[in-house]
Amino acid sequence: MEQNQKIHTKLKKNDLVEIITGKDRGKQGKILKIDREKGRVVVQGLNMVKKARRKRSQNDQGGIIEIEAPLHISNVMIVCKKCGPTKIGFKIKDAEKIRVCRKCGEAL
Repeated sequence: MEQNQKIHTKLKKNDLVEIITGKDRGKQGKILKIDREKGRVVVQGLNMVKKARRKRSQNDQGGIIEIEAPLHISNVMIVCKKCGPTKIGFKIKDAEKIRVCRKCGEAL
């Protein structure tokens, strides 16, 4: 893949997603950040890793902290309120594009 080519995704920030592969499989959380250049998402409270952080100022806390690590976008799936993890489709309603659940057709 080229250097400055962005990944297209139908996911947005604050979407409720479920992890479908990896150590946190089956767990759900909200998307905090989407990195379209690298094709990765950061999910709140999931894929936690320990990281050593240096003390930057006098009142700053240093030491080992736990932060969310990015996951590949293909490893998460949006969660519909009715039917659980699903794919995203689009419907055009009144000249407006709306994201819908592919299983039940309800707006996401």
